Amino acid sequence: MNKTFITILILVIVILGGYFLLKRTEVQAPTQETSQTPVITEESPSVDQNVATNIITFTSSGYSPNPLNIRSGDIVTFKNESSVNMWTASGMHPTHIVYSGTSLSEHCPDKTNVTFDACQGIPPGASWSFKFEKIGSWGYHDHLHPTFFGKIIVE
Repeated sequence: MNKTFITILILVIVILGGYFLLKRTEVQAPTQETSQTPVITEESPSVDQNVATNIITFTSSGYSPNPLNIRSGDIVTFKNESSVNMWTASGMHPTHIVYSGTSLSEHCPDKTNVTFDACQGIPPGASWSFKFEKIGSWGYHDHLHPTFFGKIIVE
């Protein structure tokens, strides 16, 4: 009787665990399917005189300059000079949780541009800009080619 009870208990736990796992996946799926066009600019956005705009280029060799030191409030424009799409995002791959505290599935599409995540590939010749408000050392990577990464130090 003891073995039967334990077997039934384990079976119920496994079934409930599977149910909640599937239920959780179903709730998150629509968030990942939604797409939003990122802020893609050909020229730097208009800024006040106290805000600096810095450019980081993405090529087949990765990001440059790396690292980049900036002030809080400065804008960094990531310019794609490679032959493939780039998707610049906060560390850690694949969740992008470090800068904003939210995961990729929670903050994409980023309609307010506050999560340091382009949320989709930026085509060759285009660029994406982000204004850094938080002081700290912020690692980033190319979500499409995660071997390319860099660091922005905001003072």
